[in-house]
Formats: sequence, structure tokens, C-alpha cells
Amino acid sequence: MKSDVEELMPRLLPVETCGIETGEDFNLNEPPRNPQEYLRQVQLEASLCPDVVVAKIDPKKLRKKQTVNVSLTGCQAAPQGFSPSLKWQQQQVSNFSEIRRPKQDAEEQWKKFCLGENVYLNSPPTDPVTEDPGLDYVKVGFPPFLSIVSRLNQATVSAVLEYLINWFEEREFVPQLGRWQYALLACLEKPLLPEAHSLIRQLARRSSEVRTNLEHQEDERLSPLNLMICLVARYFDQNDLADKED
Repeated sequence: MKSDVEELMPRLLPVETCGIETGEDFNLNEPPRNPQEYLRQVQLEASLCPDVVVAKIDPKKLRKKQTVNVSLTGCQAAPQGFSPSLKWQQQQVSNFSEIRRPKQDAEEQWKKFCLGENVYLNSPPTDPVTEDPGLDYVKVGFPPFLSIVSRLNQATVSAVLEYLINWFEEREFVPQLGRWQYALLACLEKPLLPEAHSLIRQLARRSSEVRTNLEHQEDERLSPLNLMICLVARYFDQNDLADKED
């Protein structure tokens, strides 16, 4: 009997099934040559993941006593002449702040890249009559091309997903956001890391929150919001978040 994931997978990722079960037509160790192969690899890798993972724990190690020493005293005073000047300390703090800044800049750059300047800056779309008819990805956002997402490692996938979910927490759903969230979810490897587990649950909860504020069933945001909740709950086994049939 097929599991819920097996029943839902063909409808969520409607790709050709030839070679998926045998893995003969392509090599998982090689980059996908086209979008069809990419999705087939995603399905195959998912099918190879066990439904239940049991950790091997040595009971003897659990019986060992652990001692934690906690000291509530402050740092020992530096010997005479060993203490740095206040000016030096302030300079080190300033240098350290500069080092941390690229991380913040990277987050903003990813948001602009995925969502486009129009959405990121909350500016109205340009008039197609007066503007160049060519598609300006800088303004409308770059789609999650295979050439981009296939090169992202798991750390980057989780980081970009976190950036976009944080943005989504304070703003409404837009199509660019849905496309990237879907692509990044497809890149997540199972079993999930704890950070990724928390992120996708946050995504599902926020999607359900936005859904409750929709005024009618014909709203174009309803389907992608339902899809985000479905993938998190059914594919990634967060069953407590799953929608129940009416």
C-alpha cells in the first residue's frame, strides 16, 4: 500500500516516471541536464530516504555522570600594563561590526534578486508602454532558474529560504515569493536539519495565516498558499500542520 507521500508525489511533481524507480537513465552524482531531469532526481532522492530513522544510542554513555562548572565571577583583572586602552577596544568593536555587515548586505541582496526591486522597494510596476518591452529581471525578480538553484548547497538553500520567510512574515504573498519558496523546498535534502525543520513550519503557519485573510476562493493567492502548506505537511511529514478534508 502506498504512503501518503507516494500518493501525492505524482500530482505535486508531474514528471515522466521512466527511470525514476530504476535510476538507469541518469546519475545522481552528475548535474541535471534539463528541468525534467532535475525534478526526476528530486523524486528519486526522496524515494531513497527512509520513512523512519532510528538513532543508535549506546545506553552505557547515558549513565555517565556529567559535571558542569558554572562560574558567576567576572574576568580576572589584567596585570599592570596588560590591559588594552579604551580607544583600542572601540576600534576592535568597529572592525568587528564591519565584518558582520556583509551578512546583512547579503540578505538584502538575495531579497532583491529573488523578488525584484519593485516588490522589495514596494514601488509600483513600470508602465509597459513607456518602458523598454524587454523583461527587466532586476525590477521584477529573477526566476529560480535551474542554472541557479542547482548550484546552491544546503547551507545557502536554508539561508535564502530563511531570508524570504522573514520577509513574508511582515508582508503579503506575491508570485515571485511562491516560485522561489517552491524551488528552495525542492532543494532541501531529507532528513531535514533542525534549522530547516523550523523554517518550513514557520512557512506553513504564515501561509495559513495569510490564507485566513483572503476574501474569496477565486483569489489567485489561494492555490500557491495551499501548496506551501501541503508540501510542508504532507511531503516533509509535518502532519500536525496538514489541512483536513471538508
